[in-house]
Order: sequence, then structure tokens, then C-alpha cells
Amino acid sequence: MKGKVTIQEIADLVGVSKFAVSRALSSKPGVSAHTRETILKAAGQLGYFRKNEPPRAAYDNRPPLEQQQSGTILILFPNVRYQNRDSVYWGPVFDGITNRLNQMGMDILTLTEPSSDNLFSLLNPGAIRGIVTVGSISTQILLDSRRLDIPVVMVDHMDPAFQCDTVFTDNFNGMKELMVKLISKGLRTFQFVGYIKDAPSFYERWLAFRTTLEEHEIELRQDPLLIGPEAVDPYALMKLMSLDVLPDVFVCAHDTNAAFLIEELAKRGIGVPEQCMVTGFDNTAASSPILATVNVDMGLLGERAVDQLLWRSENRGGSYERKLIAGQLIMREQYAR
Repeated sequence: MKGKVTIQEIADLVGVSKFAVSRALSSKPGVSAHTRETILKAAGQLGYFRKNEPPRAAYDNRPPLEQQQSGTILILFPNVRYQNRDSVYWGPVFDGITNRLNQMGMDILTLTEPSSDNLFSLLNPGAIRGIVTVGSISTQILLDSRRLDIPVVMVDHMDPAFQCDTVFTDNFNGMKELMVKLISKGLRTFQFVGYIKDAPSFYERWLAFRTTLEEHEIELRQDPLLIGPEAVDPYALMKLMSLDVLPDVFVCAHDTNAAFLIEELAKRGIGVPEQCMVTGFDNTAASSPILATVNVDMGLLGERAVDQLLWRSENRGGSYERKLIAGQLIMREQYAR
């Protein structure tokens, strides 16, 4: 069995000093927020935070949840970039969570700017039954929440430093189905567009894109610029990328990215779908000429997170679970060449 993870191992992986690792792990000042996050994630990848696996519980014949429940559920919903209630993606996820909690008669407490001070000086842990996190959450906040000793379920996010139940769209199989459909139509040149490290879901979609090409013996000729941090801003990306040779299809990480890309291509005199085609993922830009997308039931993601949290609050033992909600491929043939 692997021995205890050492501070030196973490320092070697990140490329920092043992002093920096020690300060980050003990939540002391002396390292930048970015370095702290990097150290915490590296520590999680090495298994530094992982406790002994709890005994496996019996999962057959789970008792149904009672319709009416008691207690307060804390929703951590950081307002970062596009991640807010006005978002066409995150808004419905949040609504799914609150609608399910309202159905069950439970109290709701939402934090949109969570911090250690919020969690521990303003909250009474005994009054909180569980936590649902929405989207990206700071590793430090997740580790701090462990002190509450209550169940946590993450929606569309995971962190190697913090083990808990998670709920995701089945990103891999959704993207794979989309790619197989495109290949079946005779399309052979592809470019993935989207910063693949921006979210676990985007990285899973990238893996499915790459895997499907390999399975069909199609050479991967990916422009690294299109999957790097520049891809967050399609306007900046278009100024940098070469458009001398267009692929058959730009396969975007999500619909918003696809819609912006189509606008920028049009500004440069490149017609979609006349000269190239564009696909997305999540079905949030139906008015844009996107050839294909995968419909994501955002509300259901939120509902199933609540169901899992309430089940977990009554069943604290057993391995953590990753629930996948299948997406539905949507093809819009009018946008094919």
C-alpha cells in the first residue's frame, strides 16, 4: 500500500518550496491565491487528503425519500464570469435545485460570494443539513467546508482535493455521439475550440473528441491555440489563429462559444455553413446556425443533486457516487453544406 504523501512530493510536483506547500496546506499567509490553489489540487491528485475508504453500504432497494423534508440546504453558487443566475446554463441548474427543495418544503440559504468568513462566522453548522455546490468552487472553500462535517454534492465540478458525490452531464458519450454522426456524414477535418482546462466538463468533451477521431483512424491535427486560454475569448482568438485552411467543422466546447465563433468568422467574411460548419454542446443558442449540439437538461442536474444530497444525509457510509445525466444529440440539417 502506498505510504503517506509527503510535503516534498507535493513540492516536487508543483515546482515550489516545501515552505510554500506547508503554508498552503495549513491555510497560512505567505503564498498567492493561485499558488495555493495549485498546491491544494496537486495534493489532492497525490491523495494527500484522501481518508480510508468507508465501508461499502448496501445500495440495493434504497428507500424512497419522503416527499416533505426538514432542515436547511446551503447552495454555494460563486458569481464568477458567466456563472450566475442570469446565465442560460447555470440559471436553470440553480432553478432545478431550488424548485426541488421547495417541493420538499426545505429552507434554502444561498451564498454567491462564499468565503471562509461566510462559512464559519455566519453559519450555524448544526442547522445546515447539506451543501450543494454549483459550478467552479475554490479548493480552499471546499476544504474549509469539510469542517462542517455535513454532506456535499457538487454539480458540474470535481476537485481532486475534495471527495464527495457529484452530478454531471454525460459529456463523454454526448460528444462521442456527436462526433460519430459528423464522421458518418463524410466529414474528415476537425478543430476543437474551447479552453479544455476551464471546466472538467470541457475536458471530458475534448477527450471524447480526440478518442473518436482515433477510433475512426482520423489524424488529430489540433491547433493548440484553439484549446488554450485564448479560446475563452473568441474575438482575441480570431486575431491570433490562422484561417488559411479551414476544417470541415469547428467542434466547440459549448454553444455560447460556438455562437461567438460564428459571429467572428462572419466578420472576417467566412460563411457558416457555406465554407465551414460549427457545432456546440448544451443547446443554449438555438437561434445561431449551429449544425449540431447536445441538449443538456440543466434543471434535472439540479434536481438530482438535491435527491443525492438528501439520500447521502441519511446514508453517510459507502463510496462516493458520480451520477451522469444523458444528453440528447440535436442535428440541424439546414446548417449542413
